[in-house]
Amino acid sequence: MADLIISTPEGLFCPAGGFHVDPWGAAARAVVTHVHADHARPGSAAYLCTEASAPFLRRRLGEDAVVQAAAYGERMRIGDALVSFHPAGHVLGSAQVRIEADGQVWVVSGDYKRAPDPTSPAFEPVRADVFVTEATFALPIYRWPEPPTVAAEILAWWDRNREAGVASLLFCYAMGKAQRILAELGRLTDRTALVHGAVAEVTELYRLQGVTMLPTARVADMPARRSYAGELVLAPLSAGGTTWMRRFGERETAFASGWMRVRGTRRRKGYDRGFVLSDHADWPALLRTVEESGAERVLVTHGYTEELARFLRESGRPAEVLPTQFEGEADA
Repeated sequence: MADLIISTPEGLFCPAGGFHVDPWGAAARAVVTHVHADHARPGSAAYLCTEASAPFLRRRLGEDAVVQAAAYGERMRIGDALVSFHPAGHVLGSAQVRIEADGQVWVVSGDYKRAPDPTSPAFEPVRADVFVTEATFALPIYRWPEPPTVAAEILAWWDRNREAGVASLLFCYAMGKAQRILAELGRLTDRTALVHGAVAEVTELYRLQGVTMLPTARVADMPARRSYAGELVLAPLSAGGTTWMRRFGERETAFASGWMRVRGTRRRKGYDRGFVLSDHADWPALLRTVEESGAERVLVTHGYTEELARFLRESGRPAEVLPTQFEGEADA
C-alpha cells in the first residue's frame, strides 16, 4: 500500500490530494499546521489553514496571498483525500492534519504540546494508522513543570527586580510563547508589561480572537529617556545584542524555553535566569501521544528524530525518521 505522505524537494507531499504539508519550497497548495516560520513559508500558490491561523498567515505572507481557512473538524475533499484539522495545542490556530485516502488514515501532528495553555485549544488525540510526530524534545531529560508554577516564578523574578530598581527583560518567541506568558501572568497580576513591536503585533491579533492577557504597552511608544526600572519587558531573541537594548539601563535578562531544562544552557546563552516553559510536548507527553494515536507505524520529524524512532522500535512499535528541512526550533 502506497504511503499517503512522501518526501519531495518542496517538502512533505500527499499524492492522493496533490498538496504539501508545511512545504519549505514553493508548492501548488500548502496545508499549514501553524504559522511559525519553519512551517509557514512564502512562495506557494495557495494555502489552507485553520480559521484561527488565517490572520497570522496573512500577516506573514501579505494580503495578496491566497489563504483558505477551515474550522477544526471540518472535513474537506482535496483531490482523492479527505482532510481535516484537529487541535495541536502548540499555539493559537495550530493543528494536526488528518488525511484519509486509499483505506488509510495518516495524521501529521505538526508541532504540539499537551500542557494546558489559556491561549490555545487543548490537543485532541486523533486515531491513525500512521502518525507523523515531532521530536523537538524527545529525550527523557525533557519533562516540564506545571505552567502556573513557572508563571509564579516569573512574577517573583519581576517582583524582586522591581524592589531592586532594575528592568526585567524576558526573551521569548514572539508568536505563541509571549502571549502564553502574558495570559498566565494575567491570572496573577494586573500590571502592564512592556513589549517589543514584534510581540505587540501578534498580541493584538490574539486579543482580536478573544484571548485575555496582561495589559501591554509598546516600548516604541514610551517617552525618550524614561526609566525602565522595575518594568517587565517581553522581547524576541532577535532583539538581543541590538541597539534597541541600550535604553533599559540596569537590567536582568531571562529566557523562557524548554531548552532551559538542561543545566548549563542558560549560562552558555548568557542569560541571568531561565524559565522552563515550552510550547512542545515533553518526553512523557510524546510517548503518551504516540500511544493514544493507536498508530501501527510512526514517522518522526523535527528534533531528536533518531533517538525517538529508535526508542519506539525497541519498544515494539515500527518507527522511522521522515527527514524535513527544519529540525527543531531554537526558540522552543
